Amino acid sequence: MAVKIEASWQALLKGEFEQPYFKDITTFIRKEMAAGKTVYPPGPLIFNAFNTTPVEKVKVVVLGQDPYIKPGQAMGLSFSVPKGVAVPPSLKNIYKELHTDLGCPIPNHGDLTKWAEQGVFLLNASLTVERGKSNSHAKSGWHRFTDAVIQHISNKKEGIVFMLWGNFAKKKAALIDPFKHLVLEAAHPSPLAGGAYFGSKHFSKANEYLATQGKETIDWCL
Repeated sequence: MAVKIEASWQALLKGEFEQPYFKDITTFIRKEMAAGKTVYPPGPLIFNAFNTTPVEKVKVVVLGQDPYIKPGQAMGLSFSVPKGVAVPPSLKNIYKELHTDLGCPIPNHGDLTKWAEQGVFLLNASLTVERGKSNSHAKSGWHRFTDAVIQHISNKKEGIVFMLWGNFAKKKAALIDPFKHLVLEAAHPSPLAGGAYFGSKHFSKANEYLATQGKETIDWCL
């Protein structure tokens, strides 16, 4: 798996790519594919979040757990699916909260590229997954890599909004300097959370904070 990643991330993460653990990730994925297993997202989209949102553009980080596991869904951006693919339940709930919080119309698609292009870094803790098996690549080394990514963002940048949804994401707060950044925590938007996500108002809170930092706010409406 050749790493094709945007130049600013390549420079920031050079030390990670040179670590033995990262070579182990690529070896693991090659073995999975050689064994006839389908890995999502497709190779060119594994680093889509990085390639769409360069380091200097990052304003908001939205952390997911791992890619979608059904054909055609995973596109390398957390919570996002390509246009023409049914909107997953968690994203439907995100849209409902967005409508309540900011009055945005409910989109008829699940493509969050517009967010990513404005500086919303849509990062999954695992960048790959086996078809049909959630969290199947969690122990491959990806978590070590993405933990390092979060720490690099925290250390190198200031005034970033981190949206941590659900218990898994909330554990990543330990990697973030709360004196330099805004950390927003909420229940996961999954229907399994019983609606506890609703009312979090993270989108308006993010924009209010970005404005205090002298940064352009995000147009969340899709």
